[in-house]
Amino acid sequence: MTELETRLAAYLKTRLNAPDLTVANLSRIPGGASRETYRFRASYGGKDRGLILRRDPPASLIETERTTEYRAYEAFHGLGLPVPEPIALELDPAPLDRPFFIMEEIENCQTGSIMSPDPFGPHAETIGKQFFEVMGKIAAADPRDVGLSDLEGETDIHDVAMHEVARWEKVVEEDEREPQPIVRAAIRWLKKNPPPPAQKISVVHGDYRTGNFLYDDSGTIRAILDWEMAHLGDPLEDLGWAIDPLWSGGNAEKPGGMMPRAEALAIWEKASGLKADPKALYWWEIFASLKGAAIWISAAREYAEGRNIDPINAFSGWYTLAFHNHILAQKLGAGA
Repeated sequence: MTELETRLAAYLKTRLNAPDLTVANLSRIPGGASRETYRFRASYGGKDRGLILRRDPPASLIETERTTEYRAYEAFHGLGLPVPEPIALELDPAPLDRPFFIMEEIENCQTGSIMSPDPFGPHAETIGKQFFEVMGKIAAADPRDVGLSDLEGETDIHDVAMHEVARWEKVVEEDEREPQPIVRAAIRWLKKNPPPPAQKISVVHGDYRTGNFLYDDSGTIRAILDWEMAHLGDPLEDLGWAIDPLWSGGNAEKPGGMMPRAEALAIWEKASGLKADPKALYWWEIFASLKGAAIWISAAREYAEGRNIDPINAFSGWYTLAFHNHILAQKLGAGA
């Protein structure tokens, strides 16, 4: 048993009041630049179950709050959406050196390959219907009813868009290592051309996309993951991010590599009770590419300065930043 397994077992024995608990098969899951992710088996009380450990890394692609992610799991698992059951949240770094949380493992599932034009094969339409329906249900939920009305974010429907621009402009200002003229032009455009007021303030997942959910062999979505960027905001933010061309191999007419854009938007509208207003959504689509570029700029800095040398950060600062710069240049050049 490794040292981490021993310490994890000791923690869970106390936390779950299970003196017979044992931990086995702890292994790191690749990826996850914002958290270190491990899977392991926990045996106690005559049962054996798979669990997931999400531990803060020494440095991350973006600054995120593990408490927010854990609370989002609690809220939407309680609402009956496909979200893993949260098990334990620990803010004291002493047990495992850094803060962490534990949730159930959703077994016998897979993720779609991001940036692939056909990540789901024959299950594309089936998965797409669920993907946009679940996102619509998240948008429909009242933050007060699910206990998340105190999340960070702007609650004035007139100010929410500029609040988010300011959030990501700050990331760019703090992390850019060289001039970013296209990103700066996009920020100016977003400020000069504000969208219509938000239809409502919802819980925004913040990273709802291909690659951040699990599905099984029947094409059933079993878990929506990675809620660490959850906040209050305009639900069109999630929609604009989900349909960004980066997640569909550049094919904007088949968002997420799932289904035609018009069908996806119709499903979201029905589930959310909101409208995908073309003018507002177009603004949030440009914002999505700006937000993506800011994340990749941050990733590149973390890698270059040696704080997080996960190869995903190098890739983000190279390929995905160039991709979003290209998307932004196209839209701005077309008189967006």
